Amino acid sequence: MKKPLIIVESPTKARTIKKFLPPRYAVKASVGHVRDLPKSTLGVDIEHGFKPRYLTIKGKAETIKELRNASKAASDIYLATDPDREGEAIAWHLSELLNLNDPKRIELHEITKEAALDALRHPHTIDMDRVNAQQARRILDRLVGYKISPLLWAKVRGGLSAGRVQSVAVKLIVDREREIDAFVAREYWTITAQLASTRSPLVFPAELTTVDGEKAEITTGEHAAGIVEELERAAFSITSVKQRETRRNPSPPFTTSTLQQEASRKLKLRVRRTMQLAQALYEGVDLGAEGTQGLITYMRTDSTRISEGARENARAYITEAFGGAYVGAPRPVRQREGVQDAHEAIRPTVVTRTPDQVAGVLKRDELRLYRLIWERFMASQMAPALFDQTTVEIAARAYSDGQTAPSQTHAYGLRSIGTVMKFPGFTAVYEEGRDDDAASAAASKNGKAAARVVLPVLQEGEALQRRSIEKRQHFTEPPPRYTEATLVKALEENGIGRPSTYSTIVETIQTRGYVRQSERRFYPTPIGAAVNDLLAAHFRDIMDLKYTAAMESELDQVEERKIDWVDVLRKFYGPFSHELEEAERQLPRLELRDEPTDERCEKCGRPMVIKTGRFGRFISCTGYPECKTTKPILKETGALCPKDGGKIVERRSRRGRTFYGCANYPACDFVSWDRLVPERCPVCGSYVVAKSKRGTVVLECAADREHDTSGLPAHDAGEAQPEREPIGV
Repeated sequence: MKKPLIIVESPTKARTIKKFLPPRYAVKASVGHVRDLPKSTLGVDIEHGFKPRYLTIKGKAETIKELRNASKAASDIYLATDPDREGEAIAWHLSELLNLNDPKRIELHEITKEAALDALRHPHTIDMDRVNAQQARRILDRLVGYKISPLLWAKVRGGLSAGRVQSVAVKLIVDREREIDAFVAREYWTITAQLASTRSPLVFPAELTTVDGEKAEITTGEHAAGIVEELERAAFSITSVKQRETRRNPSPPFTTSTLQQEASRKLKLRVRRTMQLAQALYEGVDLGAEGTQGLITYMRTDSTRISEGARENARAYITEAFGGAYVGAPRPVRQREGVQDAHEAIRPTVVTRTPDQVAGVLKRDELRLYRLIWERFMASQMAPALFDQTTVEIAARAYSDGQTAPSQTHAYGLRSIGTVMKFPGFTAVYEEGRDDDAASAAASKNGKAAARVVLPVLQEGEALQRRSIEKRQHFTEPPPRYTEATLVKALEENGIGRPSTYSTIVETIQTRGYVRQSERRFYPTPIGAAVNDLLAAHFRDIMDLKYTAAMESELDQVEERKIDWVDVLRKFYGPFSHELEEAERQLPRLELRDEPTDERCEKCGRPMVIKTGRFGRFISCTGYPECKTTKPILKETGALCPKDGGKIVERRSRRGRTFYGCANYPACDFVSWDRLVPERCPVCGSYVVAKSKRGTVVLECAADREHDTSGLPAHDAGEAQPEREPIGV
């Protein structure tokens, strides 16, 4: 008897769905993409309407054979790939490759039994507008990469590459670094008086805000010292006391971008790691008696919209857990311009499934991320936090002779703000993190610092006692370097990329050696800056933020059936091909300087420099080609070698695969494909390795994998790959 066949992308998703659907359904996985443009040729017929030539991806022959046999034996075929452009394109490629006559397309925005059964009741055809939007993106990326990369090989260095979106991301980092280099710090001073009421022993701070009615601008220590001297003989009195109620509304539920940003700020997770964990939570977790269930909705979305059912369930839970006063009034969903709104925001599939209830079955980082998503969603449906804010304006009048006399020198204005929480509202569950940069520090100073000030009961006209006057020197700060979180935020704000591509963009620019990270901040490499300058000079459209954002908008319009995808490609390729011809004719060969180091060659004694090759950066002797000594740039992991106690470092094989070995090689030959972590097994004391399994990092004792290592801190496996990445970014 023939069975209905459901084809998904991920083996994990396939296992989850198979467990809760009736046995009459067969479920198979394509394991990501099945076809793509060829690697060795352009694969796009420009002369005949940009017709792409797709080939089966290497290594997928057995998977395709299995799917083809399963489809021949099926009564109905349901394509349940991910509900976005990339997933729609995979569904279409499967249909073409398997010669499916009447495939049914279903979308699973959450991996639960109810969602799956509902989707099976409402199948539809493949959305070719969405497929064409993906094809247009893929071909645009291929045209840029395939046409510009050979130019970089000829004019700069072999092994380099360009990308339509990645190059703009590198430009953001290079431009920020140059802003920092050009920045000139400006000195300024603040003055704070510690004051007290005659009716209370409580001392409170007040900051100088005005001098003779103008904003206080104190730029030198001498100026600050003069003001302090005058304030030390001044009389202080209150000119006004204003009290008002303020409120702070909760943030909306997570989108892909805001989840990546908040996980970076609060959990210190890399963007890639966040998406790996979110994928695992979406695709399903074995909950024991409940069976395998997806815990969150689809994690690639730019919308903050949620379903009415989820909203009502959240409000009911809040009423029961906190009381009716904590339930927020319905708020209108205000979407950014350009939001597709195809999917809900990221939320728990079951709001009553609290983080504590799944703590026993989730791994440490999975639980941390689920808790973040659950708390953010619940808080978004709660009432605002209410504060009583008191602003006290204070006048200080100093006299030249120290006595109450007509010869007043200056009139000073000071301000003290005290804020007291009146009702916690959503903060009982969650508060949004802040980026660790200068702007956030200022926001923290003006917000949280003020909240800590406790004021006594004060009255207008009341005289105050001076306890001390403090001056403090400051310097203006340059704009902060991007972190992964702030880079994703900048990409989103500038309309660059889409939820499915942020993680890949961030990884690609690092893998290709155009930027590096130090203390979680991005720095451009010399080769990254050189390639950026070349592209900016000769391919202005590609490197222009507004132009790239407009291209994203046009791809959205293709999906909405407003414009034709071939017209988008034709409109792009005309000016691009002209720029390419000009660059090939005009661009001279660039000579790049190697980065100096303080190392000397152990063979010939000449200085060593950092070079960039096909497999990334390495250290080389300046005596090349007479001396061919090279060394890898070793990245320490923090772990110690179990053989000789040396440092364990990250290395690359000749095929580019990451492995881990002792820094004392060749004296010590210890190597491991799995990453060692600094901690030891709590049971036997042996070393522990971090293994990647289906996109999730698992810590195992090297001596006995059954030992309990759940109490150890989480670690990033480094080379773990998501189940499905967008191709061609």
